[in-house]
Amino acid sequence: MKIRPVVKIVGAINIVVAAAMLVPLGVALLYGDGDALFFLYSIAIALVVGGAMFLSVRGGKYEIGHREGFLVVAFSWITASLSCAIPFIISGYFPSFVDAVFEAVSGITTTGASVLNDIEGLPHGLLFWRSMIHWLGGIGIVVLSLAILPLLGVGGMQLYKAEFSVISSDKFAPRIKEMVRIILAVYLVLSVSLTVILLLLGMGPFDALTHMFSTVATAGYSTRAASIGAYNSVYIEAVIIFFMFISATSFALHYRFVKEGFKVFTESPEFKFYFFVTLGAVVLVAISLALNGHGSIFKSFRDSAFQVVSVITTTGFSTVDFGIWPAFGQTVLLALMFMGGCVGSTTGSMKAIRILLMIKMGYKEIYRLIHPHAVIPLKLGGRVVPREVLRGVMGFTILFLLAFVLSSALLAWQGADLVTAISSAASTITNFGPALGQAGPMSNFAFFPDLSKWILILNMLLGRLEIYALIIIFVPAFWRG
Repeated sequence: MKIRPVVKIVGAINIVVAAAMLVPLGVALLYGDGDALFFLYSIAIALVVGGAMFLSVRGGKYEIGHREGFLVVAFSWITASLSCAIPFIISGYFPSFVDAVFEAVSGITTTGASVLNDIEGLPHGLLFWRSMIHWLGGIGIVVLSLAILPLLGVGGMQLYKAEFSVISSDKFAPRIKEMVRIILAVYLVLSVSLTVILLLLGMGPFDALTHMFSTVATAGYSTRAASIGAYNSVYIEAVIIFFMFISATSFALHYRFVKEGFKVFTESPEFKFYFFVTLGAVVLVAISLALNGHGSIFKSFRDSAFQVVSVITTTGFSTVDFGIWPAFGQTVLLALMFMGGCVGSTTGSMKAIRILLMIKMGYKEIYRLIHPHAVIPLKLGGRVVPREVLRGVMGFTILFLLAFVLSSALLAWQGADLVTAISSAASTITNFGPALGQAGPMSNFAFFPDLSKWILILNMLLGRLEIYALIIIFVPAFWRG
């Protein structure tokens, strides 16, 4: 295995994180809250560490293979998380090292779970950085690294395979540079559009930018303790619902939409499944709320629409305390956490297409019991799904659920009650954020003991890297040969 190119790429990513800190440094200087020094020290540390790693590897071009690709994916996210945590560690606003790392990992993995008791008490620079790392995580540290791989002399298709699921029928352009250009263009268009709209709706520039970071990245950090509910604006909620929904839609579909029109959405089996599940959940939860006295029909649909879209896109914003909703509504939200949006978007969790394939496989097995001699190919969008793809879906699902069950048990062993343990494990491994019980939307994760926080940190990384890219480096066979 070639470790040298891995070290060089990971070092370069630390340098990229250091450069990104120049933006919150400017915000800190603008507001004069006294947090500018935190970023100056952090930039220096990240540059020294990243520069040392980058410069330690000399020479020309390096080709990386399948194993090196997974190493780069895993260590890029781990080291980027630690680099993003440096300002939090230095600032002293977080009571412990694990709390600072938890907040940074939650940010970069676009999870949105927090350990902060006084969000609005943070200086502007730290608040801005906290939300900005959502945006960086949304576009993907590995995708950003693909843009600079030509400068490093490293081939990068393996990284694309490791970072993005290959089960989507909507393929990006075959060339890596073109793929990165498409992703960045869509991401920037969504980002600029949402920022402008939020400004027009009355948000200040600081709040508009920070909430744009969280919405387009389908993440969830807010500058307000009450999240989007603090604005009490149906127009802001409607705009954020729309942008959460489309940000959790495949970026390939957005690109094709510009070229081919609206038909690309109606022809995509994954998007149609995602759309109708969302619509059905909104209606069912709204009816449940109205029948249980949680307000008028309009308010029930308003609250249901926001929370359902927030959950299924794994964003994590809230406008109300859904922890006090009827059990039916909470159960629907918990189930939606495990679905997520579309492959090739910023959303977390299992993704709609995997759920759709699992349903189709289940139906196929029932049909086979009725017609034992029938040959039934599984099709999606008129195409036969290859057997290796179905094996991958099954393997991913099993590992995902095993990680969820194990982490739930470990949290309960550490003292969490059943609802808190199960929902916290679910919300972190699906990269959603808020949970139920003691970690509900109006609370946070600060009460967990340190060991539980490390378990939740691992969950967030496992969820963001879709299990395989992280867990594979712990398999002895990976390092042999």
